[in-house]
Amino acid sequence: MPTKSPDKVDALPPAGPVLDQSRTLLSGRLLARNTLWNLVGNGAPVIVAVFSMPILIRGLGKDRFGVLALAWALIGYAGLFDLGVGRALTQLVAKKLGCGEEREVPSLAWTSLLLMLLLGVLGAVVVMVISPWLVQHALKVPGALQVETLRSFNLLALSLPVVITTTGLRGLLEAHQRFALANALRIPMGVFTFVGPLLVLPFSRTLVPVIAVLVLGRVLGCAGHLWACFRVMPALRREASFDWSSIPPLLSFGGWMTVNNVVGPLMLYVDRFVIGSILSIAAVAYYTAPVDIVLRLVIIPSAVVGVLFPAFATSLHREPDRSALLLARGLKYVFLAMFPVVLFLVSFAHETLRLWLGPAFEHEGAVVLSLAAAGIFVNSLSTVPFVLIQSAGRPDLTAWLLVAELPVYSVLLWSMTRWKGIDGTAMAWAIRLLGEAACVFFLSYRLLPHKPKLLLGLCTALTAGLGILYLATLPQNPASRTMFFVATSLCSAIAAWFWGLTPAERQPWKRIPAELPVQVHAD
Repeated sequence: MPTKSPDKVDALPPAGPVLDQSRTLLSGRLLARNTLWNLVGNGAPVIVAVFSMPILIRGLGKDRFGVLALAWALIGYAGLFDLGVGRALTQLVAKKLGCGEEREVPSLAWTSLLLMLLLGVLGAVVVMVISPWLVQHALKVPGALQVETLRSFNLLALSLPVVITTTGLRGLLEAHQRFALANALRIPMGVFTFVGPLLVLPFSRTLVPVIAVLVLGRVLGCAGHLWACFRVMPALRREASFDWSSIPPLLSFGGWMTVNNVVGPLMLYVDRFVIGSILSIAAVAYYTAPVDIVLRLVIIPSAVVGVLFPAFATSLHREPDRSALLLARGLKYVFLAMFPVVLFLVSFAHETLRLWLGPAFEHEGAVVLSLAAAGIFVNSLSTVPFVLIQSAGRPDLTAWLLVAELPVYSVLLWSMTRWKGIDGTAMAWAIRLLGEAACVFFLSYRLLPHKPKLLLGLCTALTAGLGILYLATLPQNPASRTMFFVATSLCSAIAAWFWGLTPAERQPWKRIPAELPVQVHAD
C-alpha cells in the first residue's frame, strides 16, 4: 500500500463542504503567501525604527527617550486587559470556519468585541490609578519630567479601549486567513509608531504631543480595521447581535490566556523597569536600544506563527497529521531564517552599535546585544510549539509554565542586574528563554499523536547553533570576526541545503537559475 508523502502539504482527502472549507483555509500556497504578508507587515516598521530611533534619542534626549520606551512597553502590555478574549476569538472563529459553522460567527464576534471594549475601559481606569505611583515612586524619573511623564501615561491609558478592540478586529481577519488585508492596515500603523514622534520634533521636544500623536494613530487604525471586517464579513454589519452563551467558552479559553498575557509580557518588559529602579533611566536607554534591535527579529517567527495559529486551530481536531507537518516545517523555516541574522549580530555587535548609535552605546550595550540575540534565537524557535499548544485549546499548559518561571526569573533578574548591571539583565533574560524553550518543546512533543521526528533533530541543531554563537564572540578584531562569520555562514548554508531541506523543498530553488533570462550576444 502506498504511503502518504509528508511533502505534499496540500494533499487533503476529498470530502464534503466542511473539509472543502478546511482545504481552503489550510492551503499550503495560502499559508505561504500569508506568511510573506506578515513578514512585510512586521518588517516595514522595523526598517523605519532603525532610522528613527537615533533621531528620537538625539531629539528627545536619553531621559525622555527612556520614558518613550516605557510608553511603547505599556502599549505592548495592553493585552493584559483583554483577559485573553482576543486570542480566544481567533481560535473559536477559526475552529467554526473549519467545521462549517459560519452562521455563528457574527454573534460571536460582536459579543467578543463588546466584551473587549468594556475590558479596555477597565484597563484605562487601572492605568490612570497606578500612574502617579509609577512616576513618583517606582521609577527613577527625573523631577523635571514627572509631570510630563504622568500626563503621557494618562493619554496612553485613554487609548487602551481602542488598542484592545483593534486586537479583536485583527483576530477576526486572521481567523479568515485575510492576512493581506490585515497587513495593509498594520504597515501604516507600525510605521506611524516611529514616524509620528518624528513629525512632532520640529514643533516640540516634549512627550505629551508625541504621545497624543501616537494615540491619534491608534484611533484611525481601529476605524480601518472595523471597515476591513465589514468588507470580509458582510454579515457582521447586517447581524449586530449578541450571544451571551458564547461568553463562557470565551472566558474559559481566555482565562488561561489572561495568565499568559499577564506573565508573558511582564517577563518581556519587567527588565526595563528593574533597570529603571536599580540603575537609572539613562541605563534603560542603553539597554533598550540593543534589545529592541533583536526584538525586531521576532517579525520572522511572528510572521510564521501568526498564520499557523488559526491553521492549527482549524486542523488539529480533524487532521492532526497536517498539524504535525505544519509544526515541523514551521520550526525548520524559522531556524533557517533566524540563524544567519543572529550570527551576524553576535559577530558584529560592537560595529553595529557604533555605526548605529555611537561609541557610548557600543561600550554599554555590545554584550547586551550579543546575549539578547542568542536569547531571541532560542525564543523564536519555541514560539512555534508554544502556539501549537494554545491552538489545541490548552493555554493552561503554557500559563502554568510561565507562572512557574516568574519567581525564578524575578530573583535571577534582580540579583544579576545588581551584580552585573545591564549585562547581567541580558544574561538573566537569555537563561530564562533557554529554559522556557526546553519545556515548550517537551510539552508539544507529548501533545501530538504523531510526534514529528524533526523535533529531535532541531534540538540537536539548536545546541550546535548556540555553540557557534558562543564561538562568534571569541575573535577580538574585526578581520577575525569577518573570517569566522563568512566561513560559518558557508558551512551552515551547505548543511541546510543537503541535510535541512528535503528534495521537494529544494526543488523550487533549483528552478530559479533555469528561469532567469539568458542573453545571447551575436558576434
